[in-house]
Amino acid sequence: MLRISIPEKLLKRFKVIATQILQPQSQRRLAILEACLIGLVSGLAAFCLRVGAGWLGSWRIYGTIHAPLPIWVFLPSVGLIGGFLTGFLVERFAPETTGSGVPQVKAALSGMPISLDFRVAISKLLGTMFTMGSGLTLGRQGPTVQIGAALAAWIGRWVPTSPNYSRQIIACGAAAGLAAGFNAPIAGVLFVVEDLLHDISGLTLGPAIIASFIGAVVSRLLEGQNPDFEPPSPELLERSYQQWLIQPAEIPFYIILGILAGLLGTLFSRGIVFALKFSRKTFSLGLPVRMGFAGFLCGLIVSVLPMEFRNNAGLREFLLSGELNWTITALAFVAHFVLTTIAASSSAPGGLFAPSLVLGAALGKLIGIWEFSLIGLEPPTTFAYAGMGAFFCAVSRTPITAVVIVFEITRDFNLVLQLMICSVVAYFVADKIDKQSLYDRLLKLNGIELKEDQLDREALSKLLARDVMQRQVETLSSQLPLLQVRQEFSRSQHRGFPVVDNGKLVGIVTQRDLSNVSQQNLPEDTPLHQFMTSKPIAVTPDETLTQVLYLLGKYKPSRLPVVEGRHLVGIITRSDIIKAELGILSGEDTQVGLHPEPSYVVYQTRAPQVGQGRMLVSLHNPKTAPSLLEIAAAIARERNYEIECLNVITIPRHRSPSETPVRLTKSRRLMRQAEQMGRAWKIPLHTQVRVTNDVAQAILETTKERHIDLILMGWQGKSSTSDRVFGNVVDMIIRACECEMVLVKWPQMVDPFGTKRKLRLHSLLGWQRWLVPIRDDAKKSVAVQLLPALTHLSHQAEIRLLKVMNQGVSVAEKRAWEQTSQELSSLLNSQVRITAVTSEFVPDAVINFAYQEHCDVVVLGASREGMLKQVIQGNIPEAIARHCDCTVILVRPAIGHTAD
Repeated sequence: MLRISIPEKLLKRFKVIATQILQPQSQRRLAILEACLIGLVSGLAAFCLRVGAGWLGSWRIYGTIHAPLPIWVFLPSVGLIGGFLTGFLVERFAPETTGSGVPQVKAALSGMPISLDFRVAISKLLGTMFTMGSGLTLGRQGPTVQIGAALAAWIGRWVPTSPNYSRQIIACGAAAGLAAGFNAPIAGVLFVVEDLLHDISGLTLGPAIIASFIGAVVSRLLEGQNPDFEPPSPELLERSYQQWLIQPAEIPFYIILGILAGLLGTLFSRGIVFALKFSRKTFSLGLPVRMGFAGFLCGLIVSVLPMEFRNNAGLREFLLSGELNWTITALAFVAHFVLTTIAASSSAPGGLFAPSLVLGAALGKLIGIWEFSLIGLEPPTTFAYAGMGAFFCAVSRTPITAVVIVFEITRDFNLVLQLMICSVVAYFVADKIDKQSLYDRLLKLNGIELKEDQLDREALSKLLARDVMQRQVETLSSQLPLLQVRQEFSRSQHRGFPVVDNGKLVGIVTQRDLSNVSQQNLPEDTPLHQFMTSKPIAVTPDETLTQVLYLLGKYKPSRLPVVEGRHLVGIITRSDIIKAELGILSGEDTQVGLHPEPSYVVYQTRAPQVGQGRMLVSLHNPKTAPSLLEIAAAIARERNYEIECLNVITIPRHRSPSETPVRLTKSRRLMRQAEQMGRAWKIPLHTQVRVTNDVAQAILETTKERHIDLILMGWQGKSSTSDRVFGNVVDMIIRACECEMVLVKWPQMVDPFGTKRKLRLHSLLGWQRWLVPIRDDAKKSVAVQLLPALTHLSHQAEIRLLKVMNQGVSVAEKRAWEQTSQELSSLLNSQVRITAVTSEFVPDAVINFAYQEHCDVVVLGASREGMLKQVIQGNIPEAIARHCDCTVILVRPAIGHTAD
């Protein structure tokens, strides 16, 4: 095994540099650098989105002229195909990217567990490009908010910071995204403050302004628009001053425009929510179908409208600059209202900022035409700009942002007063009808309701360590010998223990400490105080949750002791804090937040209960399920067991398993496949599908309810986190389940390019060469005891029992092995040979032997402590399973039995 040793001097130097970086002065410089980087990548992303959507939209418009198909066939076909592909992309790779993206960012900033990472950013960018290219009347500015926030969250993970600062980084990304989308840096910052945060006290404006400014500048430079910093001429200032004076006769028309914008903006918001509900109930087959139908319908409607309506991006400019009569303008308003509602009802990734501005421009143009025909004081274009701000404000409930964003788009100060009148009136009218904005309603539709105390982070900052800590703490004495410390770790699911003498905290010991001890080869009687971590990082009961999270992020401990003076009063882990936060955000008055609710059975079938025992088979991957069921059938025949097949559907922790609707198509197909195989084998086979917040909890509940004697599971060969052995689910089941357990890791193959991919397993009849490492008596090995069942999977099994020894083999041992081989050959009706190899490292010896002998399967028995051990040459069963290219079957006996 390859081991990389870092020189001690280099490690100390790295720690010094890291400490310097985290100093307050350096933190401010780091914040500026992060803001610049966020602005840069947000500007690049916005430019890529603009170019990609523009290219696809141009291709679509070009096709309407040169395509051989009729226009009423071409546009619906493009919408259907493009919408279906967009839905498949979103559903397959990032379901978080549906809609505009603004509600998701708003929920994330308020503390909800919403994913924001590089995957979300890329999926949102591509999904929005396809949406706009398909002809759906949605914009790209709302998605740039989620893209910028996701990129900022991804960048923010590079440096451990406090939770408040991480929240500010996401806010900076959202501001930069909007600024780059509209080329409006001031509006980007104001929108974050006014709508996403509702509070300026928790936002450091410096980084947000820098990120927003750089995002807008990068976007303009890439478009070929150089920022204009030259002051206007005196003549232009004089003319602007004369035009700025609004006439009293115009004010009633602007008030009427504001009232209509407030009424119609509220109707627009409610219409989108109603259409979403209707679409979800009507099209239950998934996002691809909903988006494909919306694209088809929008294409069909646009095909009968005038040519100008086919370019969604240019419609606003057409309304602002074209000499249109009131009938064409009214048609533009009605058509865009309907088309946007249809597009948004499909949950397609696309924004509502641009459609709101188009609708506002059309509404303002109508009022302007009316005003110009009556008194002729103001051209209709001015009313169109004022209507943009008013309608935008009615939808988003952000009057200041509405004024500034139109001002930055037009760069005309003459519009400010008109914008303020219309936006304020529209805001009060909309707020009088409905207190919630469109984005709040969309969040509520998805089961997330943000209350005022949730939007204000003071609720979390008031949470103290004493409110979330565990008061019952398992501790160790500093005089405990190394051997006993290892035993405590093997018996417990904890990854660290506080070390306490006479009630006072003197240190902490973690699994990393034990790994270091193994490398040093210390004697087994070494007292704990010689290798524990002295003077551990600790907090007082009065420390805030924010400070606790900051320490966990900065120093990366798995837990923090809570002390009063030097006396240990509790301990805090990351899971305790997450539960507490979810408890507060869900409105529950509980000390340690939400606990996972019991799993809920949504589908089950029952067979005759005629077996002498019952085996639980956890099925998840349709590709490996048949092979896993073949193994289960072999064991069931040998032991006269019934088979209980379980499929688990996970949902977020803030949702209730018994109240959350789930899609059962894939699960039921998998269970029906298992039922057919059970009938073919004439083995009693039961099935059930459970909805749960936690997979391990659902498996353990099934084990208890159905009186399971053996659990059979697959393992992908890697752990999801570095501090787990097999992974969260498997580790928890190994620790908590008392019945026998069989874990199967499927083989992998390496292609010529060096990348690994899973083999598609059809049958296990090719398993001929079996390798079974043993330690003492082969007949007592749990792996050997399972062979009578497993060898039925082979026509002519060749079984090699392998003993790894530190020294040579005596003559007496060879004779005993020959006798054992003969007995096992007769018992298993297969050829059995025992081989010994000399090596100090068991995993390396087993892996090399399996490779040299071209073994198909390695069957390895281990106790619970052996499977979870992370010291003494590492975890032997896990190391063998992870690095063997063939199939590896790990067998853990029921608790109370010994294992080889």
